[in-house]
Amino acid sequence: MAETLALLESHVRPGVTTAELNRLAEDECRRQGGKPAFKGYGGFPYAICSSPNDRVVHGFPDDTPLQEGDILSIDFGVFYKGFYGDSAITFAVGVLDDETQRLVTATRESLYLAIKYAVPNGRLSDVSHAVQSWVEPKGFSVVREFVGHGIGRNLHEAPQIPNYGKAGQGPLLKTGMVLAIEPMINAGMPGVKILEDGWTAVTQDGKRSAHFEHTVAITDNGPEVLTRL
Repeated sequence: MAETLALLESHVRPGVTTAELNRLAEDECRRQGGKPAFKGYGGFPYAICSSPNDRVVHGFPDDTPLQEGDILSIDFGVFYKGFYGDSAITFAVGVLDDETQRLVTATRESLYLAIKYAVPNGRLSDVSHAVQSWVEPKGFSVVREFVGHGIGRNLHEAPQIPNYGKAGQGPLLKTGMVLAIEPMINAGMPGVKILEDGWTAVTQDGKRSAHFEHTVAITDNGPEVLTRL
């Protein structure tokens, strides 16, 4: 999975279409013996979710060329040897303006901060609070409608993992749990709406959104990121 996302990153540039990236991702996934986890899931028709600019999550790949200064969030899941993995990255298309770069950086940082709290005997809301407490002081907002999740034999398992909330609450984290932690952060207000395709979520105010995700195992030696190169 990480290798596929790294391959996509090497192809993200002005003029490339997300349909091309979708084909590339599916071909590479199958070449390595995996199966695209999203394709056919609940009727979703593509291997990747591709969400540029004001798209938050679940965007459809299409033939629109990427433009200089765009951002592109790609969410990609794999089924391999009986288990699922899930990961997302927001890529820069060329050079970003300062505000967009701050959004992408803060979202990425919030993911790695949250991962630090994925430890035995911690509370689930410690993970959630870590995201909110990092991005909101920087002027950004946390999407409420979509959350992270447990993952393993199924793509989506309990528990749900919001990216907001008070610390010290919720279920106790235990060794052996595997979590898909995925901050979705908006440059403007937190509200989203769903487009007519029934899948694509966009920001209500038209401002940009960033999305990062890793699949993380809770171990006695601390969090282990399973979807990192």
